[in-house]
Amino acid sequence: MGRGEERRGEEWRGEERRGEERRGGVGRRERANMSKIDKMSILGVRSFGIEDKDKQLISFFTPLTVLVGPNGAGKTTIIECLKYATSGELPPGSKGGAFVHDPKDAHETDVRAQIRLLFSDVNGEKVTIQRAMSCTQKAKNYSFKSLEQVITRTKDGEKQSMSSKCADVDREMISALGVSKSVLNNVIFCHQEESNWPLCEGKALKEKFDSIFAATKYIKALETMRQQRLAQNHTVKECEVELHYLKQNKEKAQQLRETMDTKEAHLMASKDSVEKIESQIDPLENRLIDIDTKFGKVMKLDNDIKALESRKTQMEEDNKELKDTMEQVFQGPDEQLQETYQNHQRTVKEKERRLTDCQKELERAGRECQRLNQLKGALLVEQGRLQLEADRHTQNIRNRDTQVRSLASFLEMEGYDRPPFTTLQLESFHRHVTQRLEQEKETASQVLADLQEKEQQKQQSIDEMRDKKTGLERTVELKRDLQGKKQQELRNIRAELQRLEGSSTRLQVLENELAKAERELQSSMQSSNVEELKVEVVELQREKAELDRTQRRLDTEMETLNIHTSTRTQMDMLKKEKTEKEDQVRKIKSRHSEDLVSLLGHFPNKKELEDWIYTKSKEINSTRDRLAKMNKDLASSEQNKSHIASELRKKEQQLSSDEEKFFNVCGSQDLEQDLGKLQDDLEKISKQRAMLAGATAVYTQFISQLTEEKEPCCPVCQRTFPSEPDLEEVISDMQSKLRLVPDKLKNTEQDLKRKERKKDEMMSLRPVRQSIVQFQEKELPELRNRLQTVNREIERLKGEVDEQETLLGTLMSEEETAKACLQDISLMDRYQIDLKGVERQITQHGTKLQGVDLTRTTQQVSQEKQETQHRLDTTSSKMELKRKLIQDQQDQIQMQKSAVNETKADKLQLSSDMQKQQQLEEQCVEFTTDIKDLTRDIREAKEQLSPLSAALEKLQQEKQELVERKRQKQEEGQEKINAIKERVKVITTLERDITKYVDESKNEYKEQKESELQETNTQLHDAEKQKEKISKEIGNIRQDIDTQKVQERWLQDNLTFEEACGGVEGCCGQT
Repeated sequence: MGRGEERRGEEWRGEERRGEERRGGVGRRERANMSKIDKMSILGVRSFGIEDKDKQLISFFTPLTVLVGPNGAGKTTIIECLKYATSGELPPGSKGGAFVHDPKDAHETDVRAQIRLLFSDVNGEKVTIQRAMSCTQKAKNYSFKSLEQVITRTKDGEKQSMSSKCADVDREMISALGVSKSVLNNVIFCHQEESNWPLCEGKALKEKFDSIFAATKYIKALETMRQQRLAQNHTVKECEVELHYLKQNKEKAQQLRETMDTKEAHLMASKDSVEKIESQIDPLENRLIDIDTKFGKVMKLDNDIKALESRKTQMEEDNKELKDTMEQVFQGPDEQLQETYQNHQRTVKEKERRLTDCQKELERAGRECQRLNQLKGALLVEQGRLQLEADRHTQNIRNRDTQVRSLASFLEMEGYDRPPFTTLQLESFHRHVTQRLEQEKETASQVLADLQEKEQQKQQSIDEMRDKKTGLERTVELKRDLQGKKQQELRNIRAELQRLEGSSTRLQVLENELAKAERELQSSMQSSNVEELKVEVVELQREKAELDRTQRRLDTEMETLNIHTSTRTQMDMLKKEKTEKEDQVRKIKSRHSEDLVSLLGHFPNKKELEDWIYTKSKEINSTRDRLAKMNKDLASSEQNKSHIASELRKKEQQLSSDEEKFFNVCGSQDLEQDLGKLQDDLEKISKQRAMLAGATAVYTQFISQLTEEKEPCCPVCQRTFPSEPDLEEVISDMQSKLRLVPDKLKNTEQDLKRKERKKDEMMSLRPVRQSIVQFQEKELPELRNRLQTVNREIERLKGEVDEQETLLGTLMSEEETAKACLQDISLMDRYQIDLKGVERQITQHGTKLQGVDLTRTTQQVSQEKQETQHRLDTTSSKMELKRKLIQDQQDQIQMQKSAVNETKADKLQLSSDMQKQQQLEEQCVEFTTDIKDLTRDIREAKEQLSPLSAALEKLQQEKQELVERKRQKQEEGQEKINAIKERVKVITTLERDITKYVDESKNEYKEQKESELQETNTQLHDAEKQKEKISKEIGNIRQDIDTQKVQERWLQDNLTFEEACGGVEGCCGQT
């Protein structure tokens, strides 16, 4: 055990030496590449001003820069700025606010400070660090905030900047300077308030030194190396154990390989036997195939016979039923029946061909009627639109004339009171209106110019009056300030005179006190015995030194006695420790013997127990891996089940939603049928809308024809009316229908829009219908089948997981029992090693005590040591008392000297004050006269201000009235001009619409469409007559064809009967 500790100690010392060498190497490199501070600029820090002119630039010299100056010159501020620029640390106790220039002194609410430092980094490159901060004055305190910090480097003649937003500026500065932050703050730029940190408590001092010398990192590195070494040793042990089992596995693999070779030889022999047997089986299989082929042919013939017999029976029954249904059987040969049937077929085909031709002619006539109806509807709609445009054109002309007459009346223009107006009249009107508008603008401008000139005159008078008033007020204010200053100086002079009234008495008192103090000082100096006391102190110091030497000699003697005493004591303790460790070993064996023997079959040592635990751990890990894999599969299956169930619910909800949507729109499941019905309704409504759209124009035209013609006739059949009441009745009927047309047209359009919206909704449901079918027939059954499969897989995995968990619990219980014993077994091994070390130490201590003779006891030496210590303490007390007497006498003499000097200074000050008294009295009289003169001047200036204020107020009121009148005139003129422009704009718009209607020849186009409509009506009447004629001919042909069909059915039945009889005879011949 001793050799092991010595070896570990040597390793630790070797690591320390190597660490020191590494630190020494780093130090040498740092000294070779040292950073250097060049310049620093300060702005807005402490007493440094905030203006650009206040910026101070400091240049540093190499190798030393000395800062010299009185208190308050800023030496500490420069060190603080260097510390803040390099490490970012603020001075202690400032909290930032006191470090920045005081906002109150700068008369600002926000003060910004800036520190720029130029230095050379460890690589010799120039680097600039800029740190900015601000201090804001709040209601009760200051708010400090650090602003942007930027590092600028110069590489290859280009500047590269790095902001604090994208990098750690403090870390970059430490790297550039090559010095840690602790060295910067605590050594190089240590603040004077923190310079006594080497005298602080032990814990804080240790932390400081650790941070400066990076001791924590070194200790952590050593600890990491030790941990890695232990881990490597542990890995080596595990590999040795694993190597043992790998050797066993290798031997077992060799055995299995030999077994596999034997089995492969048996397999080759078995394959030869199988091939021999297969060669004997092939002829037998060919013969069996021939027999199966023949047997199949026989079975096929048997089935054919049975089918023909069944067919024969069925045909006989069919012939009997056909004969019963026939009214008459054809009497004649088959050739005559066949010829009769073919003649009949030719006649029917001729009729059908004629029917097809007539139907095609009917379709052409129908298409022609449909085309003419569509053309008629389009013409009716176009006629209605053109009629509306004609009515709008007439209304525009009336509106234009009304607007012209109204504007002419507004502008009092003559000659425009009788519409309609010609083009020349309108052009003249526009020219006159433009002239009148220009006149109104000029009139308004002239009025505004006159008012503006009056307003400027008033403003000039106001400015002159205000300047005069301001001059007087400024005079009063200046004289009042001067009066206040004079009064304050007068009060100060009077107070000073009052203070100097008792100076003569005070001077006499000070002379008496000075004489008394000098006498006391002389007496104290004569009675002082400082020199005698100093001689006594020297004698006491020699006595104390002698006692110290005696005390050290006794300490050495006491230490020698203690060494032998501790040796005997340690020997007794080692024997006791040996007994205790033997008892511990015996207790451990008795405690774990039963458990270890039941697990391993014998009581093992530490290595055997660790091997057994390693084997169990591998078995537990493999079981855990299998269990984890099963749990992973189970979780995957559960997740898959959840996913499938969720998807199934979503599909069912989607199906339900689609079905509900489909039912809400269609009301049934047959989408195509509903669409067909809806399409028919849309066609009917469209035709109805076209008819109603043209009805307005048609009825209007018919009514105008009946009312305007001298001998009116029916617009449709061209017949004259027998009497006037019949004509009135027709006109009244048309007018009543015309009044109903707009409402019917509106209702029809609404119905059409509603049907079209429903059609669009139904068309959008086609994908929904396909989706419903897809869900019901494919997706939902597939998802349910997948869900059942996943449920079965989950049940299987749960059973396997339970089995593996039971096995894992048993293995872990055995491992825990062994591990619980392992600690005590390791402890027992360590106790046995310790026992050997204790026995060796007992032998060594026995050798040391041989031949030792102790003449004095520890008690005797201790008694003598106490007496010497008492004499030493007494001597020290006397020496301290003498020193205190010397110090008291010196302090008393010094205090008396200070009192004499202060009294002399007060006496000189009083003498000087008495010389100033006469001068102060003269100044008092002079100030009193000046104050009276200033009071009189202020009173006269105030008397002149009153009439000026009244006159100024009157002028301002008159100016305000002018401004208000100017605004009213401007608004009235602008309103009149805007009204004229608006009316002109309306007339221009109406004329543009009228001109457009005339230029586009809308009236001629309307007459053309009316003639086209009349021609279309004539063509439509002829087409309908032709269609009726063709329909009658088609009816006659269909009646003939129906008659021929009856005859054709009788001939077909006879032919079928003859064929059936021939088929029965053929079946009999085949059987």
